[in-house]
Amino acid sequence: MSESPAHRPLAGILWMLLTGLCFVAVTATVKHLGQAVPAAQAAFLRYALGLVFVIPMIRPMLRSGLGRRGATLAGLRAAAHTLAVILWFFAMARIPIADVTAMNYLAPVYISVGAALFLGERLASRRIAAILVALAGALVILRPGFRELSSGHIAMLFTAPAFAVSYLMAKRLTAEISPLAVVGLLSVGVTIGLAPFAAVVWVPPTPVQLLWLLLVAFFATAGHYSMTRAFEAAPLAVTQPVTFLQLVWATLLGIFVFGEAFDPWVVLGGSMVVGAVSFISWRESALRRRAATPPDAAAKL
Repeated sequence: MSESPAHRPLAGILWMLLTGLCFVAVTATVKHLGQAVPAAQAAFLRYALGLVFVIPMIRPMLRSGLGRRGATLAGLRAAAHTLAVILWFFAMARIPIADVTAMNYLAPVYISVGAALFLGERLASRRIAAILVALAGALVILRPGFRELSSGHIAMLFTAPAFAVSYLMAKRLTAEISPLAVVGLLSVGVTIGLAPFAAVVWVPPTPVQLLWLLLVAFFATAGHYSMTRAFEAAPLAVTQPVTFLQLVWATLLGIFVFGEAFDPWVVLGGSMVVGAVSFISWRESALRRRAATPPDAAAKL
């Protein structure tokens, strides 16, 4: 009997490791560009240049059989992602890499809170405790009152929930269409969404800047593809803890490549957030397995 595509933990972990490496490479390249290109324009050029990598995805997109519901999900995901990438590019040029990476981990927490507030999902006491730990971790990272918060930190407070919406819809889309189609639809949708914002702040980019943004497009496209493959291969409870390595890599990159100071509070706060998010993912997976197990079978476990 062939192995279920939703229960291949090793494959999910390896795909998520590759995702982390790709996104750290994106972070490093955007950090290198700095504020030379406006955030909206840099984000647009990253996606516009990245359309060259969508060419292999055209056939899967055409064969996906995307219905009205899938098209709506893809459109809403593109809109949320458009907002998120503008804010992320803005923040990346202004605050340390480790800060951006650590605050990005809050996305699953926003998903849990939003599901309770708007979808009527019940929040058990353990999940509430994990959410409180994650929010405490965010306060450790930001330390309001103990250090000056820049516009980049404020932008990241809105970036995480926007990415949360995008990732949640990506998870739903993988149940309907192939990972290649999911990534291709995102690339096309976000390019269209970013165009008017880029036009307002447009400055002529240099050839070297275009080459760097092409590199961003390559790693980002590869990262989104490997992330959807991780979602397809294993539950979030398996793949989510792996994302902690992104904080380790980002911190080392900031220290040794960009000369950023090591901030133990950011690492501590990020660890609290990742631990809480991993616990939430594990509990969600456990509850789903319990709900899917017939009573007689459960008694045998």
